[in-house]
Amino acid sequence: MTASPEWLPEPLEQGWAMLAAYPSLLALTVGVVGLVLAFVIRTLVMAWARRIDQWTRSDLAEAMAAVLASLAASLLVYFTLVLAIEILAFSAPVQEISIKILTTGLVIKLMRVAMQAAHVGLEILGHIRERFSLVEERTLPVFDLVLTVIIIGLAAYALLLVWDINPAAWLASAGVVGIAVGFAARDTLANLFAGFFIIADGPYKLGDYVVLDTGDRGEVTKVGIRSTRILTRDDVEIIVPNSEMANTKIFNESGGRWERFRIRIKVGVAYGSDINQVIEVLEHVAEAQTLVCKDPTPRVRLRGFGDSSLDFELLCWVDHPAERGLVSHELYTAIYQAFKQHGIEIPFPQRDIWMRHPQDGTNGHDV
Repeated sequence: MTASPEWLPEPLEQGWAMLAAYPSLLALTVGVVGLVLAFVIRTLVMAWARRIDQWTRSDLAEAMAAVLASLAASLLVYFTLVLAIEILAFSAPVQEISIKILTTGLVIKLMRVAMQAAHVGLEILGHIRERFSLVEERTLPVFDLVLTVIIIGLAAYALLLVWDINPAAWLASAGVVGIAVGFAARDTLANLFAGFFIIADGPYKLGDYVVLDTGDRGEVTKVGIRSTRILTRDDVEIIVPNSEMANTKIFNESGGRWERFRIRIKVGVAYGSDINQVIEVLEHVAEAQTLVCKDPTPRVRLRGFGDSSLDFELLCWVDHPAERGLVSHELYTAIYQAFKQHGIEIPFPQRDIWMRHPQDGTNGHDV
């Protein structure tokens, strides 16, 4: 190539003409200039994004700017490399293969940039709750996965066109393979679709304390597409497939109108105890605990007449289900000390045994 491109500025045409006598040097110069310009553009865009971050106090602007800068740099490098190949004037087959290889790299790069842009875009939409309430933390993975699948599909289709491959035959083969994979991986697909429904329906979220019908209780640490992870109070992580989570009864202790959790402390006192005194002591003990909520106020209920005791129940609330064990321990300890201080007896089961001698016919002896 000896003629300069039409889009080249006039001041640079003389330099182009001088280097045109040495195609290899001209191609190298074009490639280096393209790389330098790509670096400069990326640096300027990122600097502009950092200024926006200082104004908005958000990292999303910088993340989106990084995506745009990567896109602009990739396109610039691609076009300069294509121009360098044309300058070298290879044979038609070599030039065609070289450009297809560069185009393949560009498509893969654009695919990665598009996935990053989709993820950042969804996060931005999630912050605009007034207009896009459907996009939020629990539904973000669903939209992210759907967009990722669409982008990968479009990129695969573009690569087939780049290499002059008929997509129809591949699509038909993909349908047959998809049916076979569906039968072979039905459990995995069941977990996948169950994960979609769990994320969309939101029966629980990260940080919630849940109790499964198996008795396992813990904090939800991750809601994935395939499984849900629950961290128990013993610091043991339970990984439950989503298909099981979708078909089991779950008690969400963090759900409801608020996250507060009610604690029930069952206490038995001896018959003959002053009921009003017992209620007053139990309420005072609960109100003295710092972790017990003041609103709603603690309350005491007489639940029934037991075999050996009057059965009371202290009801109080804590701010988070994770505090149940600690607060229960402190309440039991304080109740025992308060009962001992006020002379309230905590009974224990007692039995009277009568023994009858079969020979003397007596009614028996009280032992």
